Amino acid sequence: MVDVRKSFGSTEVLKGVNMEVAPEKTAAVMGGSGTGKSVLIKHVVQLLIPDSGEVWYGDKRMDQLEGEELDQERLTIGYLFQGGALFDSMSVAENFDFVLDRHTDLTPAERIDRIEELLNWVDLEEKFHAVPADLSGGQKKRIALARAIALNPKLMLFDEPTTGLDPVSVRMVSELIVRLREELDMTSIVITHDLLCAEIAADSVHFIHDGRILENGTLDEVRNSDEPELRNFFGK
Repeated sequence: MVDVRKSFGSTEVLKGVNMEVAPEKTAAVMGGSGTGKSVLIKHVVQLLIPDSGEVWYGDKRMDQLEGEELDQERLTIGYLFQGGALFDSMSVAENFDFVLDRHTDLTPAERIDRIEELLNWVDLEEKFHAVPADLSGGQKKRIALARAIALNPKLMLFDEPTTGLDPVSVRMVSELIVRLREELDMTSIVITHDLLCAEIAADSVHFIHDGRILENGTLDEVRNSDEPELRNFFGK
């Protein structure tokens, strides 16, 4: 992102964000509530378009793409929404099949194999026929994550993936993010306020405050910053 600015009415949310994420690394975007973290990540898939600035994904300007070209790039990006966004009226398998049927040429039998493979990856193969209402919060997040990688994306976006989870589930989801990088060579951007998640998963941390990236670096570098906002955030 290069000098990205975004306002809603008279409220300026992003005031010139500059941020770069290295390929096959995990970057955590941290900051207080209402600082623009989720607004920032939505620009990557053009759910929002900046008022000014540039949003790059590889060698493509995402903020300038249209039509089929935009659709094709979006298919290489996985997005885990804060609530998981599973379809409540569908079983777990049907949630996966909805994506695979629309966006792949796999046969029904091949789609079943792929669903089983993905559920095995998150250690929830026994939930094939379950419905979201029967799942715990941690299970919903893990299944939503597995669905998000069904098309083998190059980039994963996580919007508060551990919100509302107990510490055991936080660790499990965070370790899955690490596995994406180590086993599938994915690049990830994680919006989080969860220190445990950042400690486990993040290669770099980008701290946003007042619409700008205030500090970049490792978690320890950012945590030990002398900036008052950072000292307050980390309770120092």
